[in-house]
Amino acid sequence: MTTRTIAVDYLARVEGEGALKLTIRDGHVEDAQLKIFEPPRYFEAFMVGRAATEAPDIAARICGICPVAYQLSAMAAVEDAWDVTVPQPVVDLRRLLLCGEWIGSHGLHVILLHAPDFLGYPDAVAMAQDHGDAVRRGLAIKKAGNAIVDIVGGREIHPINVRVGGFYSSPPRARMEALRKDIDIAIDAAAEAVDWVAGFDVPDVATAHERVAITTPGAYPMAPDRIASTEGLDIPPSAYEDTFVEEHHPHTTALHAKVIGRGRYLTGPMARLALSGDALNPRALAGARAAGMDGLLTNPYRSIVVRSVEVLHALEEAARLLADWAPTDQPYVEVVPREATGHGVIEAPRGLLYQRYDTDDEGTVTAAKIVPPTSQNQASIEADLRVVADAFVSASDEVLQHRCEQAIRNHDPCISCATHFLRLEVDRQ
Repeated sequence: MTTRTIAVDYLARVEGEGALKLTIRDGHVEDAQLKIFEPPRYFEAFMVGRAATEAPDIAARICGICPVAYQLSAMAAVEDAWDVTVPQPVVDLRRLLLCGEWIGSHGLHVILLHAPDFLGYPDAVAMAQDHGDAVRRGLAIKKAGNAIVDIVGGREIHPINVRVGGFYSSPPRARMEALRKDIDIAIDAAAEAVDWVAGFDVPDVATAHERVAITTPGAYPMAPDRIASTEGLDIPPSAYEDTFVEEHHPHTTALHAKVIGRGRYLTGPMARLALSGDALNPRALAGARAAGMDGLLTNPYRSIVVRSVEVLHALEEAARLLADWAPTDQPYVEVVPREATGHGVIEAPRGLLYQRYDTDDEGTVTAAKIVPPTSQNQASIEADLRVVADAFVSASDEVLQHRCEQAIRNHDPCISCATHFLRLEVDRQ
């Protein structure tokens, strides 16, 4: 019996830090533990005693990559608690803001963080020497996404223009009109990116998970609505905690989520496509079908194509929303605090994000719960790792390490969000 240990002190090209331990016995992967070891951040505790109107700005600080999703799901929860209905122009402007985040986050991941895995480069800088046009496309896409968030949200990171009930101010007309040029350029770049990543060689690996996402009749899921799954789930956000449960595992500071009575599930782009792929915007739908992205995908390495399709969808959606936008002098409605409980969901780039707030009659938060996508996906990521590692168990340590890192990046985990990544240790016996 021999033991082999591979140690990787840091997993590059993901947000956060963690470790992976593979236990291999007699040529078979017996266990895979994704160890998220960043310390707990206690954001839920920070909320208690604060005004619920502050919750969106506090929640945004959980992540510098997807602060908009945290803001919008927090607002959805507070507005649900206080029975607030915002007018359609506010709904549309929020959707535009979220489009900006999807474009920026997915564009960064697809072109600059994940593509090097498939092309054999250590990073995007090295990749740019041979694929300069692709990197420039990625930068144009990210520029457009950042511009949307900046103009609508007030700044590119941790936007300051959002508020419970709407927005503090309407975006400047001149900047919104100028934004259309960036969007048009990015749409063409995104369409080319879909074709590019669709041609990547991927390992022949198949995994199976229940897929969970928001579902909205006639629309690709982004905004708050009901929660559905490929196994027949169909619930309102208020039933989330009756349907899903989080469990602590000693090897990680992130909780593992599961469907009560069924087990692990997967949220994110592959779940959204499985449940609502036919609702993609026209060019995105055509790109998805040309790339063979119809139906339920079982190869996690194809997630890069799905993310590139969602970039194109979000850009088309942004163009549509910009065409219909008109400034207003009153971009919000007044809210009246009350003692209540509210639930909010949103589709962050990485998947379903759930928040719940209890408030007293003065509008102070008395309890809070925040469930980020990566903590929901951790059990499924570990399941993928067992499949991938088993497929490459006879490979060299270097190849096995690369495949495991790539398998984790398939899910674009936001590890810092999940702490409520890669030292790799392989135990071969």
